[in-house]
Amino acid sequence: MGDIYRRYGEEFWRTKSERNLGKIMASGLATFARENALDYRVIEQSQDAFEFDVTGCRYAEFYRELGELELGFLLVCSADLPMAEGFGPDIKLTRTQTIMQGASSCDFRYKRLKVTE
Repeated sequence: MGDIYRRYGEEFWRTKSERNLGKIMASGLATFARENALDYRVIEQSQDAFEFDVTGCRYAEFYRELGELELGFLLVCSADLPMAEGFGPDIKLTRTQTIMQGASSCDFRYKRLKVTE
């Protein structure tokens, strides 16, 4: 499934005329957070970074009610890293914890890597 999400990330990135990483990722986050699906706090938003924490997740609540957080992680959270790979080699996502895996929040850190020549 990683290839599917990677291609989705490539398509998402290709449709953006904006090159400001913070603006691009804020628009993507708004899509996933719509209809109150996520509570989040933006830590940094700039040309080369977008960092935020998800502090409440209705996706996780749904899978918790089913007693299937692991399934929720596989179906929802496992898309994040391959999708970010689709943005290109100069964009890196670091995420060290998720609510689906028992943490109190999810930490998303998107950074544009500096290309050395």
